[in-house]
Formats: sequence, C-alpha cells, structure tokens
Amino acid sequence: MTSSHDFSRRKFLRQAGHVSLSGMVAPWLANLATIGEAAAFTASDYKALVCVFLFGGNDYANTVVTYDTDSYAKYYAIRAAGSGGNTSGVALSQASLAATELKPTQALAGGRKYALNPSMPGLTQLFNTGKAAVQLNVGPLVVPLTRAQYNSSDRQKYPLPPKLFSHNDQQSVWQSSSPEGSTIGWGGRFGDMAYTNNSNSLFTCISLSGNNVFLSGESALQYQCSTSGAIAVRASSSNFFYQPELRTAFTQMLQKSSTHLLENTYNTVMKRGISAQGIVSQGLSGASLRTTFPSGNKLADQLKTVAQLIGARNTLGAKRQVFMVSLGGFDLHDYLDTRHGPLLKQLDEAMTAFFAATQELGVANQVTSFTASDFGRTLTSNGDGSDHGWGSHHFVVGGAVKGAAFYGSAPPVSVGDSSAPEDQWHVGQGRLLPSTSVDQYAATLAKWFGVSATELPTVLPNLKNFGTPNYPADLGFL
Repeated sequence: MTSSHDFSRRKFLRQAGHVSLSGMVAPWLANLATIGEAAAFTASDYKALVCVFLFGGNDYANTVVTYDTDSYAKYYAIRAAGSGGNTSGVALSQASLAATELKPTQALAGGRKYALNPSMPGLTQLFNTGKAAVQLNVGPLVVPLTRAQYNSSDRQKYPLPPKLFSHNDQQSVWQSSSPEGSTIGWGGRFGDMAYTNNSNSLFTCISLSGNNVFLSGESALQYQCSTSGAIAVRASSSNFFYQPELRTAFTQMLQKSSTHLLENTYNTVMKRGISAQGIVSQGLSGASLRTTFPSGNKLADQLKTVAQLIGARNTLGAKRQVFMVSLGGFDLHDYLDTRHGPLLKQLDEAMTAFFAATQELGVANQVTSFTASDFGRTLTSNGDGSDHGWGSHHFVVGGAVKGAAFYGSAPPVSVGDSSAPEDQWHVGQGRLLPSTSVDQYAATLAKWFGVSATELPTVLPNLKNFGTPNYPADLGFL
C-alpha cells in the first residue's frame, strides 16, 4: 500500500528507531536524520497549512449540492421522502439553495451547477470572491481505477485502499496512506522536509486535535496544544501541599541531568515540555486578535488558537508550520436532515472567521486551510441518514487559492447500479469512486508549501501512480 519496498534498509531502520524513541531524543535523532537526507528547502518566507478534519465521514451530497435543473431532479428523486424506501427523506429543497449558489469564473461542462448547504453562506462568499475552491470527488486510491477495475478480482493489478468504509482505517488512510496502526502521516512528512527552517523544530507540526497520525513525521514531532494555550506540565505548575518551595524543587529534579540513560531521557523530555510551555505562553500573550470568532463552536475555538499561534510565529521561531484541527459528529446514519446543517454551520463560521483572522495578521496569502474526512457517504438514504461511502468533495481556502473554481471531475448524479459509461464513478448506492486521489490533493498542497517535485514520492509513496495527463500530480488549485 505504501510502497515500502521503495525505501532502503537504512531508512527503514532509522524510521523504526524514531518510532520507538519518539519524543525522547528528538533533537539528536533529527540531526542524525539530516546527515543522509538534508532538509528539502530553505524558506525565506512564512507558510502554513491547516488540515480541518471532519470525523465520521461527511455527507458530500448535502454539502456541495448539485443545483442545475437536470442534476437536481435526479438528486431529489434519489433522496426525497418515499424514494427507495425513505421514510422522511434527506433532500434539500432547491429553493433553499438559491442564496448559496456557487458561481465559478468558468462554468462546468454540461451545464452542471452546485450550491452549498444553506448553512454555509460564509464559504459561499469566499468561493464566489475567489478565496475558496472545491475539489470534486477526491478520496484514497492506490492506483487510478475505473468501476470495472474496482469490480475486478485481480487485486494485484488493481489494488484497493485497505479496509474501505471502516472509520478508523479510512481516517488513517486519508492521513497517512496506511490503515490504523500507521505511525507517519503526510503532514508529518511535510514537517520532515521543512523543520530545519524553524529555529525551534518542535513547533513545526502542531495539533489542536489531540494525538493523530497526520502530523507524525519521521523526524518532525507533533506538538499538542489546547484551545487554552500550551498544555501545562502539571508538576511544574501545581503546588505540593500548598508549598511553592516543593514545586520549585520538584521542577528542578525533573530537569536535572543524570548519568542514568532512561532517567536522563525522561528529564530531557520534561525539560523540553516545560520550555515549550513557556515559549507558547509567551507567544500567545502577545498575539491578540480583533477578528470575532463564534462562541460555542469547538472548531472555531481551535482555529482561533491556530490563528494566535500563527500570530506568534516569530516568538515560536517558525517559518513553516502544519496544523490540524477537527470537528466530529458526521457519522449520520440517522438524523442527517436535522444534524448535518448545524455541523456545517460550525464549519462555515469557523473557516470564515479563520480566513478573516489571517487577513488581519497579513498572512492570508501564506496560510492555506483545507478539509478532509474519513470518506464521503452514499447518495441513497437509509431513511433519515446515509451510509459509509468513499469519494467526497472538499474545500480549500486561502489567499493563494485559485478560487471561484471547481477542480476535478463532476460526477453524474446516480446510484451507480447500471452499466452506462457515465456511471463509471459510482460503485453502488451512490458511493463515489474517487476520480482524484488524496495523493494528488496532498501533492498540490506540498508543492505550494515548498516540497520539491523530486521529494514528493518520499512524502507520498503512491503519487508515482498518478503522474499522467488524466491524473496530474498538481491539481492546480494553488
């Protein structure tokens, strides 16, 4: 799946060593790694990528909604109440989509039109003013596939992503090209290429979404932060029996060098954590924002902290950064008609406020945010929800985005049960067979970030299978 045979024995051993020692001797290991493979590029400016992961599998059909008369009629026939045994239906009314119609500078072929969910006026405006784009039908692939090849029994010639339709595995495949248990993600590999540009490499990959494989690199470590700021090392911030003297003594013990290898390594980690806490706290204290973020919105809270960390980039010593934030709740087998809109409203308000914050900070052209999710969902409804799918539509937002445009191929509106040629991008129940791979999506982001074309195969092992005119490595949205 990840073309491990392409990696040398030396690199495999170094990677295995990094996994086992992750978080212990990172500076030493990072320097060791650069002996054989120097940093990919020298950054003279600042750039950041922000992954917005929608956990649970976002329903593509009610997010980027087909809107032209012919396609909408097909969509409604499949999703409306009474269709296919639906009891309540999950179709959005065409009238409700008028205010969120997407107006690309170049019309789609065949008269196709799209609108966003009515809960997404902010992203609609960003799209229509050229600050956002939509990548159509993207998802994990090992090699390009037609529906006939998907149905083939020759998995050696036509391999599939492992464990399709499984939440945990497809979250991992999206983030790392491997199923659950993977230890290195493509965001972390971006960090591997860039971390030596930062005076403090620890702040290259920052998660506001807990521990995740996306930001785990071979050399770059994942720094976890909370919406309240740096996560404190409690032993250095709590009083023991109300005695600050004991806290001071214990803090000194935690950071003291030792001749014992394990004790010294533990103290090194603690010392680094305490130091990072101080640097982040100092940086955030001087990174105020006038931009208003919506209250009661967990995703907005995360993105506000990301914006503040970007505002503190000089204090953090960062020129290249990769962030991850997330929003859950998208596994809507039921209640899609009532719960999906409010989730998309949170996404819309959070990403819109974040873009405004980057404008305030003067880095809108240097920060690109993008969405990802476990998978799309079925176009068919199971009553008042949808089931696990594959390909989906995603957003890219930022000043560097070639916006007011759709990228990739607009799939026909179908459940994919016929053998008609136009149905080739469906594999049943309206599940989209991706016409664009995650590797291509990631490669486009990587090239903008500064990863060279020769280094892309290391970052994205399956990319070599997509460098053709029909499957370009650079999708063109940046």
